[in-house]
Amino acid sequence: MPFIDLKAQYQALRDPIADRMQKVLDHGQYIMGPEVKELEEKLAAFVGVKHCITVSSGTEALLIALMAMDFKPGDEVITTPFTFAATVEVIVLLGGVPVYADIEPDTCNIDASKIEALITPRTRAIMPVSLYGQVCDMDEVNAIAARHGNIPVIEDAAQSFGASYKHKRSCGLSTWGATSFFPSKPLGCYGDGGALFTDDDALAQAAREIRIHGQSQRYTHTRVGVGGRMDTLQCAIVLAKLERFEWELQRRREIGARYQQQLASLPLQRLAVRADRDCVWAQFTVMVEGRAELQKALTAAGIPTAIHYPKPLHQQPAYARPDLSLPQSEAAAARVMSLPMSADLSEAQQDAVIAALAQALG
Repeated sequence: MPFIDLKAQYQALRDPIADRMQKVLDHGQYIMGPEVKELEEKLAAFVGVKHCITVSSGTEALLIALMAMDFKPGDEVITTPFTFAATVEVIVLLGGVPVYADIEPDTCNIDASKIEALITPRTRAIMPVSLYGQVCDMDEVNAIAARHGNIPVIEDAAQSFGASYKHKRSCGLSTWGATSFFPSKPLGCYGDGGALFTDDDALAQAAREIRIHGQSQRYTHTRVGVGGRMDTLQCAIVLAKLERFEWELQRRREIGARYQQQLASLPLQRLAVRADRDCVWAQFTVMVEGRAELQKALTAAGIPTAIHYPKPLHQQPAYARPDLSLPQSEAAAARVMSLPMSADLSEAQQDAVIAALAQALG
């Protein structure tokens, strides 16, 4: 059983993907071809914002968002330690300082009530992460930012593209929304890719220039930039995948709900999904005791698992903060375990996962 069934997805989309790729091969505009603009327009409409800027990865999206705001060395960004390293990596690469707020124990998202006490005169941005496919408490985060001089808020939505929060889409909830099209994400390409979303005209223009080496026009470099474009072929693939994306989102919600229901009687902790939002389950994650032994038993039963994430960032060698104690993040890192999840996971496969879990925990 695959952990994420990308092969089944490809079989369902083989013809539209081939058609889209062939058009790119025919016109030969592999960099910034017409599919780039087409995808940006469709994604902006999907999210409900004025601007979408495609970029070369989700990591680059976060980096460019900070660069577009003239982020300086020594600037601080309040974020979560319980996330993939890219969230903090971009802050450190620009000479910034990550400031960690602990997480909610039932969702694993940033605890908005911990943010305000961390704000200082050097706070340049707040970067919440919408983990596992569920948007974090964005209204609370935005309200805190507004009370302190409209601090920019960057939603790291690498795992939550397509999710809804109070009838609005993830990526359209703050100054910036940033997502990833890494193949395993809810909307993935066949390599690397990502996108930024904003309603701010000036920030959008800055991001568009930064992604092409800071050029306002060819060979006129108005700002420091990066090589951050998303390839035309990858944009074409995402355009093809958009044809069934709403179906995939609904399937993810249904599979997630069935997991939640069927696992309710087992001795494990299921993640909470708040009543005012949904979850698109980029990973279906539970929290368990004795994780290592449980993973061995599931592997023996042919059930793949993964850990997102085994060590919070304040305990990682590259970003170590031995002075910090963030008990909820540390406890989650010791207990989280992700189960097979994709829109193409069959009921029989899901039943096999649930049965193996029940036997191993029994």
